[in-house]
Amino acid sequence: MPAQGLPRELRTTTPHTARMYDYYLGGKDNYPVDREAAEAVRSVLPHIKVTARSTREFMHRATRWFTARGIRQFLDIGTGIPTEPNLHQVAQHEAPEARVVYVDHDPIVLAHVDALLRSTPEGRTEYLHGDVRAPRDIVGSEELTRTLDLSQPVALSMNALFHFVPDEDDPIGIIRELVEPLAPGSYVSLTHVTADFLDPEEAAKAIDVYRKGGIPAQVRDRTEFEALFAGLELVDPGITPTYRWHPDGPPRQDETDATTSMYAGVALKK
Repeated sequence: MPAQGLPRELRTTTPHTARMYDYYLGGKDNYPVDREAAEAVRSVLPHIKVTARSTREFMHRATRWFTARGIRQFLDIGTGIPTEPNLHQVAQHEAPEARVVYVDHDPIVLAHVDALLRSTPEGRTEYLHGDVRAPRDIVGSEELTRTLDLSQPVALSMNALFHFVPDEDDPIGIIRELVEPLAPGSYVSLTHVTADFLDPEEAAKAIDVYRKGGIPAQVRDRTEFEALFAGLELVDPGITPTYRWHPDGPPRQDETDATTSMYAGVALKK
């Protein structure tokens, strides 16, 4: 198929969020155009790799936190290119019977899906090719309903996703529709880029790199991020930079509010 006929996500002539994130994490599933865009972001935000690493480590800690509270079902939306350990590996290490449904709309992720489907014998993993902007299609899908029991609590994980969902797509409404069918006792876990600790001009330049590549991007401040948890009860420590959420130990030398520049929060559905 000619390059112009490929979905944007599979073209190697335009940058792609999942491949850029893979580059930030030190992965190899990226192309020169992704590396060029990522380095353009890095030129104004030299700590972007710290941001990506800290966000990934938050996901690992949050997953362990959920399993310690008896959660055995996970819905991960905006999965991205697999980077070990993936969410199901963390969850099933703690609870081999854990079940996980991954959701992403990017064909580049679908091309790597085998790595997400290597479950323990006791547990199960499933992949759904779906878009967070169509939440009803996700929660009503056969892939989800045959894997997760929505009458029992679920941990809904959406990391580094909603800064690519602008206000005009109604992110608060999207999350509300995703949470509505979940059982009481379910949790929602979110991370989101913020400019609260950055020079506004530098943050604007970084966002412009994404937008020039055809990628919608929007930073949100603490109040705007907290609004995404409408109707839910935030758990301690509330809204915090990723590295400060239930850390395993003292911060790394390169971790500060500015270098992580990503908020995290977990909330309970009562």
